[in-house]
Amino acid sequence: MSHITLVRHGQANTGARDEESYDKLSPLGHQQAAWLGDHLRDSGAHHPRVYCGTLIRHYETAQGMGVADNIIRDPRLNEMEYFSLAQQMEKQHGLDIPTEREGFVHHLPTVFAAWAADEIDNPPESWGDFNSRVSAALSEIAEGEGPALVVTSGGLISIAMRQALDLDTKATARMALAIMNSSMHRLHPIGGHLCPVLFNAVPHLDMPDRHYAQTHL
Repeated sequence: MSHITLVRHGQANTGARDEESYDKLSPLGHQQAAWLGDHLRDSGAHHPRVYCGTLIRHYETAQGMGVADNIIRDPRLNEMEYFSLAQQMEKQHGLDIPTEREGFVHHLPTVFAAWAADEIDNPPESWGDFNSRVSAALSEIAEGEGPALVVTSGGLISIAMRQALDLDTKATARMALAIMNSSMHRLHPIGGHLCPVLFNAVPHLDMPDRHYAQTHL
């Protein structure tokens, strides 16, 4: 098995309230991606295999990092349709969609709990299907030769950590809320399993003049 470095995309369109509008990087998101690419090159990081989902924000992040040449785009690495789930929760359960980060701190765990319990009618994808495709994609990548870089989304990364650490749904939601834009997360094969050895690392944003770029939304 090979180790996998997961990267959350740069900041997207934070003012969006639907999937299509959200799926593009903000100016800050492009800058975060460029800084991360510079850091990886300066540190001599070697990733002979690079993957991303098919979403625009994934590919734009890979482009900004300078790793989009010969990239493999796999829809199994796409994010859950959170806005679609939130709209269903609003219609079916009267849960208002928040307009600021503080609101999402309570909203996301509520949505995750209802989704996992099959309490959302006609979701765009079931909780079980999302978990299964994440597991299948990462297992396949891990079986390849050489370290892999995977540009994806925070929800998918939280599910990868859930599977690696056997987290419950509440802990998975807390982990999803913590993941920063353009952060790195590494899974190493240990004892035949992918185990986390790095979580939410943003060395490219550690300098005092870049702290403003440590964003979650």
